[in-house]
Amino acid sequence: MGKRGASPITAPLDWRLQAGSCVNRKSYYVSLGKQNMPRYLDVHKNMKGVKLKDVAEAHAKDLKVQGKYGVNFQKYWLDEKQGTIFCLSEAPNKEAITKAHKEAHGLLPSETFEVQEGS
Repeated sequence: MGKRGASPITAPLDWRLQAGSCVNRKSYYVSLGKQNMPRYLDVHKNMKGVKLKDVAEAHAKDLKVQGKYGVNFQKYWLDEKQGTIFCLSEAPNKEAITKAHKEAHGLLPSETFEVQEGS
């Protein structure tokens, strides 16, 4: 484990990820020569009957474990009619998002897309 006073860039990776701070994860990516962590949109299909309150509860569970996997879950949307949930996050890779969802609530994405923000 890293020491509390250690720089986010020089502290061991496990300390940065366990800290759960978006600043620490971004510092790690800067230390690798990358400007920003990749951003992803993951899609959960065939969730018929799901309500916004259900998605809010699942998102709260995601937030509790996100730091363990280096993920920063940001927003979510629900298409109730189609039973489709969309989750926006920053993460080191797609696998980290899947692992976080699996531990948090077991609802795995049908698809995950790396996305870039436009205006």
